[in-house]
Amino acid sequence: MARDPYQELGVSRSASDDEIRKAFRKLAKQHHPDANPGDKAAEEKFKRVSAAFDIVGDPDKRKKYDAGEIDAEGHETMRGFGGGGWSPGGFDGGRRGYSRAETFEGVDLGDILGEMFGARGGARGGGGGAGGFGGGFSAKGADVRAKLEIDLEEAIAGGKKRIAFSDGRTIDVTIPTGAAEGQTLRLKGQGSPGRAGPGDAFIELVIRPHNIFRREGERLVMDLPVTVYDAVLGGKVEAPTPDGPVTLTVPKGANTGTLLRLKGRGLPDAAGKRGDLLARLVVTLPDAMDAELTAFAEQWKAKRPYTPKRR
Repeated sequence: MARDPYQELGVSRSASDDEIRKAFRKLAKQHHPDANPGDKAAEEKFKRVSAAFDIVGDPDKRKKYDAGEIDAEGHETMRGFGGGGWSPGGFDGGRRGYSRAETFEGVDLGDILGEMFGARGGARGGGGGAGGFGGGFSAKGADVRAKLEIDLEEAIAGGKKRIAFSDGRTIDVTIPTGAAEGQTLRLKGQGSPGRAGPGDAFIELVIRPHNIFRREGERLVMDLPVTVYDAVLGGKVEAPTPDGPVTLTVPKGANTGTLLRLKGRGLPDAAGKRGDLLARLVVTLPDAMDAELTAFAEQWKAKRPYTPKRR
């Protein structure tokens, strides 16, 4: 006569429902036929713990079993004669097989198999012979992972990009508005094929370095060249942004290193709110020096010499 369901699961009769579920999950993962192909002993053990959990994992059946109203197979007994012998053939005396989607009270075998194999699949077939497994189990295809480089402007505005996989397939990926560096997009059903369906594709986004803008969190920073006369006198200058050029006002007496803030022209944060764009002014001499500017500088140097401060 086999041990009673509590003994088969290795728990006491006073174990909580959660303790019983945890014990079954552990044993089911350890002895499942998918994890032990061709191992008859493991298959037999899996059927025994499954049958045990079918009784004590169900609150109503457990109550009746403890009261002696049913035996370990779920058959009614005369009151006062409980916990009798039970067949290891499984539920209903081993008259039906198991399917991969079998769900017990609070435990789904599909979830257990997903933990074992990293993907959840469906049953190949149902209703095997006594003690059988209905044709066995098959897993989903493997997930695939890839990186996709996008431009800064694409990260801000979103759009579509085509990506090619090593197996020759190409698919269009929708870049969400405000995409972030390292963000991973899940493309359901675009992974490797499998008997229970294909896996998923996970695409990690990589934002290419920009030739004008530098990223600092949600802020963007750029160097903005300005003429000597705009720096001295002040004036209007055109400045690039990811959304197109805008006009900036350079304050009178500006110097290299002066920062002008363009609110809301940076990168979006997790909530979609855009950061700022900082324009760092760089006072720039003309490419070709003329005699008049040289003479002016010589006169200024003689009359009003000064030492630049480190900024």
